Amino acid sequence: MENTGYTTLTRQTGLLREMQVVANNIANSATTGFRQEGLIFSEFVRSTGDGPSLSMASADVRNTSMLQGALTQTGGDLDLAIEGGGFFMIETPSGERLTRAGNFALSAEGDLVTNDGFRVLDAGGAPVFIPPDATGLGISPDGTVSADGRPISQIGLVQPVDPIDLIREDGVMFRTEGEVEPIEDGRVLQGFLEGANVDPVGQIARMIEVQRAYEMGQSFLDAENKRILSALDTFTR
Repeated sequence: MENTGYTTLTRQTGLLREMQVVANNIANSATTGFRQEGLIFSEFVRSTGDGPSLSMASADVRNTSMLQGALTQTGGDLDLAIEGGGFFMIETPSGERLTRAGNFALSAEGDLVTNDGFRVLDAGGAPVFIPPDATGLGISPDGTVSADGRPISQIGLVQPVDPIDLIREDGVMFRTEGEVEPIEDGRVLQGFLEGANVDPVGQIARMIEVQRAYEMGQSFLDAENKRILSALDTFTR
């Protein structure tokens, strides 16, 4: 296969990956705390000596959108949304993870947990504990948890130092291979949930664009294959 064929084939692979990402965005457009994703395309060019250079496309880097999702008031004491930047930090069997999904609950032990039972961490990295008999639960914009007017904990908000280090593990949970730092411009809103920051109309339009680009590339590969077969047939006569 010539360089043009390799270039088109790698582009097709990247477009297929982008189609999967866009489809996942659309499927999660109603998921609490979901972050829209995109792919970053790049080109790899290598000299082959005296002949033409080798060029290949790559789409291996996923970019997570940090745009604010819509806030919906629920009135739930343990429904929390982040207004601004930052993530809640949670404790999982695989280590600390980040999330924007704030539909929390209390475990039997009194720990603040996610829907999956993972404990929410405070500003110091310890689990947020709320006494089972606590009444008048309030959570201030800086994450301070109070019961009967007494502060008992503070929910931590953090962000990765380098946003590119953010790696999605499932729909609403992320890990980072780099460092995280406390964030100052984020506010915790009690009784609210943040929806997905997906633009469904824009994503459907992008899906159509990717599909047309893929079909165009496939047409080129089919034409290139016919050209090569025709040339081989001519040379072998």
